[in-house]
Amino acid sequence: MTTPQPDTESGLSLQTRLIALVVAVTFFMENLDATVIATALPTMAAAFGVTPVDMNIGITAYILAVAIFIPLSSWVADRFGARRVFAGAIIAFTLASLLCGLSQSLEMFVFARVLQGIGGALMVPVGRLAVLRNTDKKDLVSMIAIITWPGLVAPILGPLAGGLIVTHASWPWIFYVNLPLGALALIAALWLVPEGREATIRTFDAKGFVLLAGACVALLGGLEWLGSQSGESLIAGFAVVAAGVLLAAWAVRHCRRHSDPLLPLETLSINTFRVSVFGGSLFRLAISALPFLLPLLFQIAFSLSPVDAGLLVLAVFAGNLAMKPFTTAIMQRHGFRKVLLVNGVIGVASIMACALFSAQTPFAVIAAVLFVGGLSRSMQFTCYNAIGFADVAKARMSEASALFSMSFQLAMGLGVTVAALLLRASMTLQGHDAQAQVADFRVAFVGVALLGALALGDVYRLPMTAGERVLKRD
Repeated sequence: MTTPQPDTESGLSLQTRLIALVVAVTFFMENLDATVIATALPTMAAAFGVTPVDMNIGITAYILAVAIFIPLSSWVADRFGARRVFAGAIIAFTLASLLCGLSQSLEMFVFARVLQGIGGALMVPVGRLAVLRNTDKKDLVSMIAIITWPGLVAPILGPLAGGLIVTHASWPWIFYVNLPLGALALIAALWLVPEGREATIRTFDAKGFVLLAGACVALLGGLEWLGSQSGESLIAGFAVVAAGVLLAAWAVRHCRRHSDPLLPLETLSINTFRVSVFGGSLFRLAISALPFLLPLLFQIAFSLSPVDAGLLVLAVFAGNLAMKPFTTAIMQRHGFRKVLLVNGVIGVASIMACALFSAQTPFAVIAAVLFVGGLSRSMQFTCYNAIGFADVAKARMSEASALFSMSFQLAMGLGVTVAALLLRASMTLQGHDAQAQVADFRVAFVGVALLGALALGDVYRLPMTAGERVLKRD
């Protein structure tokens, strides 16, 4: 199709805006499916004839599949073209959603979740790449905000949506809702997304893929094991984590020395991109722990149902929604460094405040704290995402998008895993092995808040003018 003329005010064509909206929809689908089954696990376990604990493999398999196959996204997009890969990933994700709903056994469900994760691993990074390649630096902040926001609210809405669907319909509809969204996204992708195929194609780095995949599996799997076991079983978990660290170090060494690595690391030499990957990942890890910790806390401390607990967490969503119209203007007025520092402190304080919740805390106070946390969460996510690509040349957007997406997904997955690990450690030390107590949740909230605070040290070293060219207005 012919590219429409750009809008005279923003420089963005209608086509680019529509591509961003399509990518936003796929980002929402991917992140929603990572959390939507959380409140539906007991019902699904009964349908498959297994225990609810056994169903955790459905969440882990999805996250692992996404993390493993994201490094492939850059090479696959360059080799086959952004439009073809994006459309194929949407098809795979949508068909896998159908298979999830039709599953009659745990084994079939896990297979479908892995397929769904592979589709998600290619879907969002390649879609984001199509937007970034067609966006000028001065319009980057607006496009990143459009893409990011739906994925930001999906983890908050996921548990509530799962609880409502299970309560008022049946669990397969958790996955069937993806079918119309997937069909619309596929039509839009085939119509809007440019082919995006590179003239020069890198050779496939099989060793790099094996090392990166092994590191992701060992790190996430080992931490998941540590968060769910106790006693002598912990030794095996630590061994797997150690193996993951060694594989990660080997993978980095390989990517730095290989002439044509699967995941080039040169973009990490760009200061703003490095901060978004390292410090940004720590902050995303801390923030992503909240949709896991808060519903559990409310059910234990307040004896609320899963649906009611999910409704209370909607205060975070309200904060996300309220901040969206002001995000770009605030960043343009104050700059990335100041916003990331000041807003980061607010975000850390809101997480720390959750450690003070008790059964006697008024719901209005809880909602107010979560609302402020939602405001901060929305601003920080968009700011980190925008500054990450501020100084990346278009020729390097492909490798930057893959590396950013892998760090993003690992951080989101590790947020839940680290929160569970902190809960388990506190339960063991305080003798609450049977069930987590409010005191254990306090330890978890303080722990993830400290990780968020640690991320701000990376931001502090940024120059005052960091990423300013993407904030300039005509």
